[in-house]
Amino acid sequence: MTSAKLPEQCETMIEVRAGVDQVDRELVALLVRRFGYMDAAARIKGDRNAVRDEARKAEVLDNVAREAVAAGLDPGRLRAVWDELVEQSIAHEATEWDRLRAGR
Repeated sequence: MTSAKLPEQCETMIEVRAGVDQVDRELVALLVRRFGYMDAAARIKGDRNAVRDEARKAEVLDNVAREAVAAGLDPGRLRAVWDELVEQSIAHEATEWDRLRAGR
């Protein structure tokens, strides 16, 4: 597979779309890894009430906002994306927590 052009090198919408598609594939791979950490958390946490940790969620969102500012991006926009990501991660972790303990 050939590597897509960098955004500043794109001259056609075909090139832009190829780049977006490549980034999406890379993001999916990263999300698989992130959700793997949620699987590990579900395995490690002894109490289902510990799955939702609002203090940790706030910390993650603050970290993302700081990274966004440093990268010259709108922190509010990335905070909104990560809020959904964290909520989906919590839902995944809860499902995995229940699955691991089913039938005990």
